[in-house]
Amino acid sequence: MPQSLSNILVHLVFSTKDRNPWIEDDWRDDLHSYIGGVVRRCGGDLLAAGSVEDHIHLLFPLPRTITVADLVKEIKAGSSRWIHQEGCRPKDFHWQAGYGIFSISPGHKESVMRYIGNQREHHLTISFKDEYLRLLAKYGISHDERYVWD
Repeated sequence: MPQSLSNILVHLVFSTKDRNPWIEDDWRDDLHSYIGGVVRRCGGDLLAAGSVEDHIHLLFPLPRTITVADLVKEIKAGSSRWIHQEGCRPKDFHWQAGYGIFSISPGHKESVMRYIGNQREHHLTISFKDEYLRLLAKYGISHDERYVWD
């Protein structure tokens, strides 16, 4: 029987529009759970989610049946709808238009999961902007900074 198998781990990072501090502690875990459901509906399994007020990190194996762009669109659109359905959440909430996605070696999965789970402490010493620029440099991604911060 033919099989199509893969294990492409990805670390997805994106921020709120203009890095507004909209993600609040009282619904953060629910947001992560909701996004986990979106990833599952698209054929994946969310391994880790971590966020602070202005951005989120996700780790999951890329599903075989959906493109990166379509999956990110599903995650952002679905979570935005969910956020807007709740009356106590920011009514003008939006995710940034762009995102960064990075391939992760299976051997680094555990360390990336710890990194994602430690976002609150991590961002006591580094801003999202600096963190994101470091990730782009680490993965050798050339960019035009005029268009990174939408």
